[in-house]
Amino acid sequence: MPPETTATVDTTDPTRIHDIGYRGYSGPRLGRAYARRSLFTQSLRGAYGLGRSAKSKILPMLLFAVMCLPAGIIVAVAVATKAKDLPVEYTRYALYLQAVIGLYIASQAPQSVSRDLRFKTVPLYFSRPIERVDYVVAKSAAMASALFILTAAPLLVLYAGALLAELDLADQTKGFAQGLVSVALLSVLFAGIGLVVAALTPRRGFGVAAVIAVLTISYGAVSTVQAIAFGQGSSETVTWLGLFSPVTLIDGVQTAFLGASSAFAGGHGPSGAFAGAVYLAVVLGLIAGSYALLMRRYRKVGL
Repeated sequence: MPPETTATVDTTDPTRIHDIGYRGYSGPRLGRAYARRSLFTQSLRGAYGLGRSAKSKILPMLLFAVMCLPAGIIVAVAVATKAKDLPVEYTRYALYLQAVIGLYIASQAPQSVSRDLRFKTVPLYFSRPIERVDYVVAKSAAMASALFILTAAPLLVLYAGALLAELDLADQTKGFAQGLVSVALLSVLFAGIGLVVAALTPRRGFGVAAVIAVLTISYGAVSTVQAIAFGQGSSETVTWLGLFSPVTLIDGVQTAFLGASSAFAGGHGPSGAFAGAVYLAVVLGLIAGSYALLMRRYRKVGL
């Protein structure tokens, strides 16, 4: 009977497979709400280039500085000259710099959604697939929050400067609160429109051009036609033409409900409850419509 032999195993073989077994996950299951918060946080940080390359931070940070710089100059002048009031209303500041806001949303809305559409992936790992509504809500909230930071920061600078200049506390607090309401509404509206336009194409360059056309060019066109109508003595037409541009819509709402002065030609903003209600209804309709279009877009592409 031959002697027994013992098999030897080559432990240096790099192709050897180790059976370490399977261990189930026993940690906390954080659910959809945590996934939404994670996507919201990642998208908000990305809107300012945080967590991305240094080159990605340049434009959003530069635009943020451009938004705040005029406010700092206004404050310095008000303090140095001991002015009795700020030369710019809180509700008008964002409208004066609407071109900067338009450029910001045009640059950041496509980077928020276009790459996801093009590659059908997000830069996060989820333990389970997120729902379509979670994605849309997180992206919309993040872009609106990024815009609110962009537009509210200079108002805070103005308010702090007004207090340093020892201007009337009650008047400045009221104006600051009205300005925050105005830019909050502007942020939600612009974020919805910008994301819808950007989501129509997975090509980022096309998305940038389309957002600029919708937000900035529409304002220039409406303002030009309003000026022509005012020159012909049709003040009623000036009022209703404001319904055809996102910027003039915000102008009309804050004129009707926040006591702001209108930037329309001749100052003919919406007056009366009916005109104000129409402007507010159009703004709310655009916000709701933008959300519905985003949901439809992602349903169409199978996400």
